[in-house]
Amino acid sequence: MTTPPPSDCETDVDVLVVGAGLSGIGTAWHLQTYCPQHRYAIVEARGAIGGTWDLFRYPGLRSDSDMYTLGYSFEPWTEAKAIADGATILAYVNRVADKYGIRDKIRFGHKLVSADFDSRAARWTVSLETTDGLRTLTCRWLHMGTGYYDYDEAHCPAFAGAAGFTGAFFHAQFWPEGLDLAGRKVVVIGSGATAVTIVPELARQGAEHVAMLQRSPTYMVSHPSVDKAAGRIRRLLGDRLGHALVRTRNVLLQQAFYQLARRRPALTRRLLRKGLTRELPADYAIDTHFNPLYDPWDQRLCLVPDSDLFKGIREGKVSVVTDEVDRLTTDGVLLKSGQVLEADVIVAATGLKVRLLADAAFSIDGEQRKLGGAMTYKGMMFGGIPNLSYSFGYTNASWTLKADLSSRYLCRLLNRLAAKGQSIAVPEPDPRVQAVRFLDFTSGYLRRAEAMLPVQGDRGPWKLHQNYARDVLALRFGRIDDGVMRFSERAERQPPLPTLSAGAT
Repeated sequence: MTTPPPSDCETDVDVLVVGAGLSGIGTAWHLQTYCPQHRYAIVEARGAIGGTWDLFRYPGLRSDSDMYTLGYSFEPWTEAKAIADGATILAYVNRVADKYGIRDKIRFGHKLVSADFDSRAARWTVSLETTDGLRTLTCRWLHMGTGYYDYDEAHCPAFAGAAGFTGAFFHAQFWPEGLDLAGRKVVVIGSGATAVTIVPELARQGAEHVAMLQRSPTYMVSHPSVDKAAGRIRRLLGDRLGHALVRTRNVLLQQAFYQLARRRPALTRRLLRKGLTRELPADYAIDTHFNPLYDPWDQRLCLVPDSDLFKGIREGKVSVVTDEVDRLTTDGVLLKSGQVLEADVIVAATGLKVRLLADAAFSIDGEQRKLGGAMTYKGMMFGGIPNLSYSFGYTNASWTLKADLSSRYLCRLLNRLAAKGQSIAVPEPDPRVQAVRFLDFTSGYLRRAEAMLPVQGDRGPWKLHQNYARDVLALRFGRIDDGVMRFSERAERQPPLPTLSAGAT
């Protein structure tokens, strides 16, 4: 039996979850399922559930992985499309929140500003910005489900001449409401997941022409949006068992392809190129526009559902231009090569601005702690930081796979504390562990944010495996008392974290 929801006037809970997006709602379900004796609340800076799926408004918004793995393990995905549009995903998250009574635990319009841990009281004091001013809550455990990017700012280079462009120029993250692009020439700067989503949708909506302008190519792979085999499996086995089987199948396929890419990059490159030759005209310059300078999975692959981008190219509605921007002109984009792309509208799909842990200030016993450069433990806690966990998904698979596992481990940890009558759990830093880069990814948004990221270790449990099977063993079935996690009823002042980021490789 679950405990009653905390009222808005209540100022102390056992667990405080920050963020009511895909991660935060999933964590809430785990807490009330596996830790029903713990009282929890969710604080959400915005006024709605959904995180990414409520924030973004650009045309064609969709998942870039299948919903059997991006969706929750506990709530079957029953829609026809496995690659789903943003509105359907948002409805799914809201349905889960309502079905399990999670919405009642959410305090909207509460933005985390700072959190201080009192070692003697074994409590976090959390400061929250609300419309009524600053508010304070306390909790035994603080869990961050805030994603990894800034909702208020995006990465947009300062293009020379932008002020003189007479058309509409904006970043995709802040899409203008009611914008009609029918019959207009559009240039989309960028070729990552956002651009690959927007470009074919604008062509479908009647833009005269859409040019995707990229500085360098990205790996792309086409996949049907409807998984016919999954549909047959669900009809045969039912939604719950069918969902579990399809989810397992897709995880295995994703991991197999990733391992092939890392171990046989040249072969994987050839396979991806062969797929493109079937999609594009025979005389198309594939090596110019779709032959990246890096190996497969050095950056995330871009999914092209139902070959929509390639269909736009074949029909002449979409073009890919590989060049660099020299400057924006009054009526378009001047490239370094001297070519001019005419445009009525220019969309910058130039990437996200990373923001971890809501950009809040963290301290222990009044002493500020910088979590940039701190060593991550099991990909969900930090060495030397007590009673703090976070959700951070996979870079080589669906985000929710790791978020679900992290939430399940959190419940195991909380139950271990309760069973022993203890209050504090903190991973003990090991000076023998060497710090390495948090993510072995070359994506620009991660490189720009490297100074603010944590680091991982060169061995477990400090190492990020980016491997679902290994994480299942570690987080679902691994020992809680692993010789690294230190437990206590109360604590003396926590020692400062060692500085590790300078030595990361």
